[in-house]
Amino acid sequence: MCGRFSQTATPAVIAEQFAISDPPLFTPRYNIAPSQSVTAIWADPETSIRQLVFLRWGLIPSWAKDAKIGAQCINAKAETVAEKPAFRSAFKKRRCLVVATGFYEWQVQGKRKQPMWIGLKSRAPFALAGLWEHWQPAEGEPADTCTIITTEPNELMKPIHTRMPVILTPSAYDVWLDPSYQQVDPLKALLRSYPSEELMAYPISTLVNNPRNDALQVLEAVSV
Repeated sequence: MCGRFSQTATPAVIAEQFAISDPPLFTPRYNIAPSQSVTAIWADPETSIRQLVFLRWGLIPSWAKDAKIGAQCINAKAETVAEKPAFRSAFKKRRCLVVATGFYEWQVQGKRKQPMWIGLKSRAPFALAGLWEHWQPAEGEPADTCTIITTEPNELMKPIHTRMPVILTPSAYDVWLDPSYQQVDPLKALLRSYPSEELMAYPISTLVNNPRNDALQVLEAVSV
């Protein structure tokens, strides 16, 4: 699964890399956890223009009666995302890019779990394949929520964890964000493991275990 990640790129960097005009201001995030706000890109439902938006992590299907289901929907498996009731509608029409600069996993080492940071060797931001939904409860405020799609691990990730988030290549952005494109098999073909040779991983401290620790120190490498 993917249960924690970072997004430390500036609005200007994201605007340039993802072709976004006039992005809103935001601060770096070093330890993003489920139920928190994430930086995402979608095609505006009315204009189809790319927009940078903030979505709550933990997808709540439009038909849900209770927001609690979001805690169970932080990730969607690439293998079943097109069929699962919670995700199939969003997979067809409401896909997004979740912007990240790294993600975290916990590697089992004997009797302990060692947190690891994983990201591009270039340290550039990248796009995680996401889905979004608009949820309107019977009473109270509506919510725009999202999930991150995971897939089989690549060679770098296999010793660390059994899953990894789908990192989309820039060539896939247009198709992925286009709500009019609904061909399941070509879309699922995009949900593959990212090449190991473009990624790096290193151990970090257990500061990341607590989501309240949202500071640069979380990213610092440690000796093990």
